Amino acid sequence: GLFFMQNFLGRAKRAGCTHAVVEMTSEGAKQFRHKWIDLDAFIFTNISPEHIESHGSYEKYRGAKLSIGRLIETSKKPNKIIVVNSDDPEALHFTALKSDLKVLYSLRTVEPYAAGEAVGGNNVGETFFTFHDTKISLKLVGLFNIYNALAAATCARALGISNEIIRDAIEEVSTIRGRVEKVVAGQDFDVVVDYAHTIDSLEKLYQAFPQQRKICVLGNTGGGRDTWKRPGMAKIADTYCDQIILTNEDPYDEDPQKILNDMRPGITQKPCEIIMDRREAIAKAISHAKTGDVVLISGKGTDPCIMGPNGTKIPWSDVDVAHDELQKVLKKS
Repeated sequence: GLFFMQNFLGRAKRAGCTHAVVEMTSEGAKQFRHKWIDLDAFIFTNISPEHIESHGSYEKYRGAKLSIGRLIETSKKPNKIIVVNSDDPEALHFTALKSDLKVLYSLRTVEPYAAGEAVGGNNVGETFFTFHDTKISLKLVGLFNIYNALAAATCARALGISNEIIRDAIEEVSTIRGRVEKVVAGQDFDVVVDYAHTIDSLEKLYQAFPQQRKICVLGNTGGGRDTWKRPGMAKIADTYCDQIILTNEDPYDEDPQKILNDMRPGITQKPCEIIMDRREAIAKAISHAKTGDVVLISGKGTDPCIMGPNGTKIPWSDVDVAHDELQKVLKKS
């Protein structure tokens, strides 16, 4: 709720915390949750046309993002830094913000680089980028992970952290919970849980597995909003997946069947099943998988609940459910 972050940061400081990295969303900004926080640095990663319904227009959505960036302009901190992904079409709006230092990052600045891919439980092909003449290797695959690591590295360097420390820190990261998180129970195919719940992030997830047959479990997070993107999400699945299972995600007060009915027209080429029960959908996807395939379960990541009508919450974990269902399949074989 309102002031939660401000109270949290106050408690953290009193407990001796010296640094905090905070993800601020446009939805939170619309509710003024970002107010009265003094930033040392602001990182603009990218903007994609999500939550437009909630904001009313793309311009208002972009404006909400910019209002977060303006925290730099009003911050009382010295030596304020703005870090901007110059590959994003909206970058100029963010580089126009006033700060003491502006730093741009782009894939062009980190050549040579390679994004690798995950196949059969292993990362095939190296994932790395070249940061100020320092080669940084990632245990994570996909171009979006290079972008994320590069954003962090660029900000860290602007804050005075050495290339060596940046490299060592990034190379230590082996997994990020809920982000292309592998579920391993001894099977000969991949099972991956990911938070992707936008058209853009879903496409990037699927692109990270170009050589594998993809069995995809997805729904549409957030009943009652962003209805425009439902067929778009389904179309991305139709483009990249080999088999599709649509399932319940977070319907809130909306009829979950209607949400999936809104998605169904986006699937015209690939086999598609609608299985309302999310556990059953995950089990079915796993039962379809053969050696070398990948089962991609998207939408919830580490979300601990399925959000139902009248504020009801059903405890949930995609990772735990996938692990349970994998063990059932392996016991039978």
